[in-house]
Amino acid sequence: MDSTKIPLDLILEKMAEDAEKAQKRVTKASEILQGQLHYEIALTPYEIVYEEDRVKVKHYFRNENAENKLNVPLLVVYALINRETMLDLQPDRSVVKTFLEGGIDLYMIDWGYPTRKDHFLTIDDHVNGYMNNIVDFIRKRHNVPQINLMGICMGGTFSIMYSALHPDKIKNLITTVTPSSFNTDRGLLHVWMKDVDVDRMIKTFGNIPGDLMNLGFLLLNPARLMVDKYISFMDNMDNKDFVENFVRMERWIFDSPDVPGETFRQFIEDCYKKNLLIKSRMYLGGKRIDLKKLSMPLLNFFGEYDHLVPPQACNQLSKAVGSKDVEDVCLETGHIGIYVSSKFQKLFAPKIVQWLKERDKEEIVTQTKLSDVRKKSAKNGVSKVKRVRHADDSRAGSTLNSSTLRER
Repeated sequence: MDSTKIPLDLILEKMAEDAEKAQKRVTKASEILQGQLHYEIALTPYEIVYEEDRVKVKHYFRNENAENKLNVPLLVVYALINRETMLDLQPDRSVVKTFLEGGIDLYMIDWGYPTRKDHFLTIDDHVNGYMNNIVDFIRKRHNVPQINLMGICMGGTFSIMYSALHPDKIKNLITTVTPSSFNTDRGLLHVWMKDVDVDRMIKTFGNIPGDLMNLGFLLLNPARLMVDKYISFMDNMDNKDFVENFVRMERWIFDSPDVPGETFRQFIEDCYKKNLLIKSRMYLGGKRIDLKKLSMPLLNFFGEYDHLVPPQACNQLSKAVGSKDVEDVCLETGHIGIYVSSKFQKLFAPKIVQWLKERDKEEIVTQTKLSDVRKKSAKNGVSKVKRVRHADDSRAGSTLNSSTLRER
């Protein structure tokens, strides 16, 4: 049987077309890269209302015309690693903007850039020191007994600690991609941290350099983070929107403050190696962190494909706390996609706004009354704990298509 032959002139014609397209792409890419790019981040207006040492507190200007504005302000606590600007990366993908449009009176901690003098600051200094002072400042400023608290990653772990030690000051707690149980091997970071020589690192560096931690994060998934990402950039560098978003993300990733040495030591030793927090056996300032004292409503977000904080490090919290109003939300995305992915903008921040509004007008009860309510509920077999997996429409009550939510 004769094989089908492609005429030489068709092959040459196709090669010429491809060469012309490539030339146009390169020309356009050159114009974009040499032209004016808008890659600014954190453009939402704010004011600095509190400063202590290197730490500052940002207060954002909410939409006063929003329907059902919240009476209780929200304080967001970001991790010591990287910067809180992630929540306001660009105008059309800004968690901050969504909060403000929803009527939230928003405060956010800027941890600043630690220097050598911060070497000996501990977790206690951050939680019972800076955080407690900031919470008291906001309570006094708004004349309210409690505020809402939201923590992100390591900042979420700090928020758990704070809420357990000061439950009378927190009305609602939100944790996002927050490690609380460290006894898992599902993430390479958790495997490494169990064997890291933290004493040698602190003796060598003092504070742990942000650049060193960035290198470690890149090595967790080098093919995707050091190769695929830049191949994707080459494939899309004739797309101005893509280039601007890429540069914004790169600016955020490599804006990495150092972490105070003693804070790093305690976080590794007590959390990653001994897993004391989830066991309610961790101490700060001589006081035990008892998770059963987390009696306020809890909303816990985590990512199905998070390679830094896997679901197994997040989903044990709701079983350990004393609250009966608990909701887990697992989204099919990674560590950062929850905040910046266009697919999840309609699921993350709006969900938080609605969740807080539903609880904003509830009467703030004392710990004694709340304890009585829990005892009565337990006696009657009533529980308000909800475990919701929004990305799986095979579960009852879900109306979301998981194929539209998947992002690694």
